[in-house]
Amino acid sequence: MKKVWKKRAVVGAVLLFVCAAVYMNWRYAGSLENTSKVLGESTLVSGENQPGGQTDAAPTQATAAEDDYFATARLSRKQARDNAISMLKDASVDENADQSVLNEASQTLQVLAAYTVAESQIENLVTAKGYADCVAFMGAESISVVVDDADGLDAKDVARIVDIVVQETGYTPDQIKVMES
Repeated sequence: MKKVWKKRAVVGAVLLFVCAAVYMNWRYAGSLENTSKVLGESTLVSGENQPGGQTDAAPTQATAAEDDYFATARLSRKQARDNAISMLKDASVDENADQSVLNEASQTLQVLAAYTVAESQIENLVTAKGYADCVAFMGAESISVVVDDADGLDAKDVARIVDIVVQETGYTPDQIKVMES
């Protein structure tokens, strides 16, 4: 019986660490847009970012930073999920694992797969409504949706996005957080 609780504690700890990693990656990715460096940008040895001292590069860099936020957020989410799936698969092939632990690992894998599908569907539907970009972070009790809209989000936009999330997940509106990037 101690082995069962020990294995459940391991699976629970893995889930907790994965959720924490996804959150931390999301928060870190959000702080990237406040930096002056753009991922993939190179700086010349002389310290110039663009030869000739052109000043029209600022709007391009701001757009690139926003694009990088969404790409970085998706990549961070994928890496955290991949790590969790790898750990759960390792736990599920353990020869000494109890059947209940194997069942719990299998259920957790199914939940993570369902999150991935739902997040992707939400992102596709939100961008299909005309928003520039979107990234969703789904958890057991809530979901956060970050949207890029050039005109800014108003109450009508938030209601439209919340409606999409409710239809795709079954979460109640108070479990949904919509933010503008």
